[in-house]
Amino acid sequence: MNQQIYSLEALAHLVKGELIGQPEMKISGLASLEHATKSQIAFVNGEKYLEKAQASKAGALIISADLQNKLPQHQNFIVVSNPYLAFATLTHAFEVKKTMRGIESTAKIHPSAMIADSAYIGHYVVIGEDCVVGEDSVIESHVKIDDGVEIGNHCFIDSHVTLTGYTKIGHHVRIHANTVIGGEGFGFAPYQGKWHRIAQLGSVKIGNNVRIGSNCSIDRGALDDTILEDGVIIDNLVQIAHNVKIGQNTAIAAKSGIAGSTTIGKNCILAGACGVVGHIEIADNVTLTGMSIATKSIFKAGTYSSGTGLFENSQWKRTVVRLRQLADVPLTHIVKRLDHIQAQIESLESTLNTRK
Repeated sequence: MNQQIYSLEALAHLVKGELIGQPEMKISGLASLEHATKSQIAFVNGEKYLEKAQASKAGALIISADLQNKLPQHQNFIVVSNPYLAFATLTHAFEVKKTMRGIESTAKIHPSAMIADSAYIGHYVVIGEDCVVGEDSVIESHVKIDDGVEIGNHCFIDSHVTLTGYTKIGHHVRIHANTVIGGEGFGFAPYQGKWHRIAQLGSVKIGNNVRIGSNCSIDRGALDDTILEDGVIIDNLVQIAHNVKIGQNTAIAAKSGIAGSTTIGKNCILAGACGVVGHIEIADNVTLTGMSIATKSIFKAGTYSSGTGLFENSQWKRTVVRLRQLADVPLTHIVKRLDHIQAQIESLESTLNTRK
């Protein structure tokens, strides 16, 4: 593995930052503030990290202008408006990239498939009829690409991924290990006590710059397509059912599940372990906090929660008892009691005003 080494000046140019210090200083990698060495660069993402930055042995720091003067013990800086974004940019500079091209001898590719000369097809990959693999795409070992699947340019498909159901994938898409895209949706018609399978006839359409984690399932549509628009990012262990549509730049964290025929808007965030029922709509710019369950459509942007916050165990048990007691009291009784209390308060207020 060849280690990448850059001058501090070159890194500042990459992130369009202001260089303060030694332009020719050699940087061999990124590291955390706690573990960085004098040949590495770290980032300071806000004032709460100043103490760690003061103690850091990093050779250089990525920092905002308002914090730079608070670290006189450091001499080398790249000053930017958004240190975290600059850090994200530099991770690509130090990332070890796959440079191999061509087709491994153990791959099985149908003669009708179109594979770009600049693509890489790993060992034991199986590619079916009329498939397309675009320029500079990397298909790792043991991937199965069924008939009619199309993969765009600059994609990365990790080992043991299955692409089926005539899935169409855009450019710059990353799909990680053991994910299945285009599998049969969970469609059954109940009749006379039995479940009758519905053949899934739709497909999956994935836009550009999409990232899908490992061990995910994205089902093909029953009739229409399941759609992930440009910029969608999906964590590991996510289930997306048939005919779901997810808008641009929406992020879905691990262990979330979205039931069929639901539409999620643009720039949404679903935190970990969220659940979304089927056949509803979620507007643009909606955030669901961790373990929330969306049971009806959300038409207004904002943050929504339904998960229960953490209690100490004995307090949680007392809370559950109170909830059960409250559930046993008829709502009409509670309303009448509140009305009575309100009437007493108004009577007291009236008496006090009379005495003034």
